[in-house]
Amino acid sequence: MTRPAVLVTGGARRIGAAIARAFGAAGWHVIIHYRTSERAARELADSLPEASTVQADLLAEGAAAALSQQLAAQHADWRCLVNSASVFEYDDAASLDPALAARAMRINAIAPARLAQAFLAHSRADARTVIQVTDQKLANPNPDFFSYSMSKHALAATIPMLAKAAESNADRIYGLAPGAILASHDQDEAETERSHRLNLLARRTEASEVADAALFLASGTLASGQTLFVDSGQHLLDQPRDVIFLAREWAGT
Repeated sequence: MTRPAVLVTGGARRIGAAIARAFGAAGWHVIIHYRTSERAARELADSLPEASTVQADLLAEGAAAALSQQLAAQHADWRCLVNSASVFEYDDAASLDPALAARAMRINAIAPARLAQAFLAHSRADARTVIQVTDQKLANPNPDFFSYSMSKHALAATIPMLAKAAESNADRIYGLAPGAILASHDQDEAETERSHRLNLLARRTEASEVADAALFLASGTLASGQTLFVDSGQHLLDQPRDVIFLAREWAGT
């Protein structure tokens, strides 16, 4: 029996790896995309029931189309794309770094948009699902990580546009917006534990919860164009700074 296939970009590490594991456990053939993390990608693939790896620099001209054509030819039922690859680097509203901003826009917005377009153009599955991994910052903005946040807003804009442009009613375009999940930037474990409880439920959201949400979205039971927040209510708050810095301020009082 042929398994349905899912491509997870940035799937070798962090949330991408958690998503890959969830799809693998649910009976999917998982295609783990990596740019430089070959060893991690292969080790993860070896741990799953059925998986393969693919290397691509999605910033290269024509890479998205070439990758989509390759995978569509190899997998007749390639039905899901999860765009989770991203870059998270610091600048703020007072000091936008032009080089960082250009890199964030290319990796976090333009590359997943082009890959989504190519997937919808080339996949031979009867019903296709695109999941764009965004961020709870879309609803709970603050001045930190300015270029990153700007790029995620750009990515979020692709969701309703692609949904309206879909040629088939069976196709679905979704957003998946995690909160603080794993240690990020320069956090140590104690800081991570404090910062990740700064949400309505005062609990740490696990990567497995985001992965389960991605698997749910892949079922296509929600109307296209929606975004699902998995953040223990963090996006419902009004936080003046990123939780990394709020936790440090709280610890210093």
